[in-house]
Amino acid sequence: MGAMLERDILDFLIVTLILGGGAAVLTGRAIALAWEPLWRAVLWMLLLNCAVRFIHFAIFGGTLLSVRLYLMDLVILIIAAALGHRLTRVRQMRDGYHWKIAPRGAWSWRLRSDEN
Repeated sequence: MGAMLERDILDFLIVTLILGGGAAVLTGRAIALAWEPLWRAVLWMLLLNCAVRFIHFAIFGGTLLSVRLYLMDLVILIIAAALGHRLTRVRQMRDGYHWKIAPRGAWSWRLRSDEN
């Protein structure tokens, strides 16, 4: 039982976090580069999550159809996509509108005030 749990955790780390999470970050980044809203990335995560669940099933012998596991993986993928989207959007705003936008950390920006 302990070896099975360790294998499941390792499968989760490899497939969901590394493969799926990496693809989700890149998807969020691509959506942001096209100036599309975050909800479009969320729609793509529904499809990407099907692929992640299939890899768990086909390669590691995991459960294919489980609502609990699907939702758990989906939350992780949406967080990763939102991270990629937000970091890219902040970079776009900082670089594209540097005369009007001042960065406020890695996650946000603010309008510059005219202090002249």
